[in-house]
Amino acid sequence: MAAVLECRGLTKTYRGKIAALDHVDLKLDAGKIVGLLGPNGSGKTTLIKTAVGLLKPSEGEILVGGLKPGKVTKAHVAYLPDRDFLPSYMTTDQLLDLYQDFYKDFNRSKALEMLQGLDLKLNQKMKEMSKGTREKLQLILTMSREAAVYFLDEPIAGVDPAVRDYILRTIISNYNEQALVVISTHLIADVEPILDEVVFLKNGKIALQQDAEDLRAETGKSVDHVFREVFKC
Repeated sequence: MAAVLECRGLTKTYRGKIAALDHVDLKLDAGKIVGLLGPNGSGKTTLIKTAVGLLKPSEGEILVGGLKPGKVTKAHVAYLPDRDFLPSYMTTDQLLDLYQDFYKDFNRSKALEMLQGLDLKLNQKMKEMSKGTREKLQLILTMSREAAVYFLDEPIAGVDPAVRDYILRTIISNYNEQALVVISTHLIADVEPILDEVVFLKNGKIALQQDAEDLRAETGKSVDHVFREVFKC
């Protein structure tokens, strides 16, 4: 079976400086939640932005479902950026309409079901919400798509532990189980319980790729502990 996400010598250099991604070779399969793990500046966001077509490789290539990122792949890829990305003047109801109009795979009833637990008014605007509520709303909209690939860039950074727990529960409860979910984060201990596979990025290169359970069995240590050893100063 072909990998859902494949990088072949993927390199991205900004203005001739040190490569954010340095000849990355990577294959990720469907049906897994994969942690893309590394400290800030390791290349995680660059890899995701390249996969969703926001950046072009300097060298090499990246394939999603066997295709270069573009119009066709975007129809099957759900992307949650690492910052607010929706218009602050829009209400929850307007955002539901936007997603329903824009994405054929958007499941509005699924989104409404998840939103019920937030006690959000459909006529409430994004700018009237707390940071944690905005984070939850944007995640719900992303996870309400029946996508083939989900890229979640730092979904739990900058929010309190209660919101982190909500976000992780939402991810594992609502993604398409035949899909690939890639979660970029440096908060390893929080996401470790839901990960099937881990990829460590260090200075734009793959430092480790392994099944999470196998890694724990082989080392006798948690993924978080191994991560700290690999990235210790």
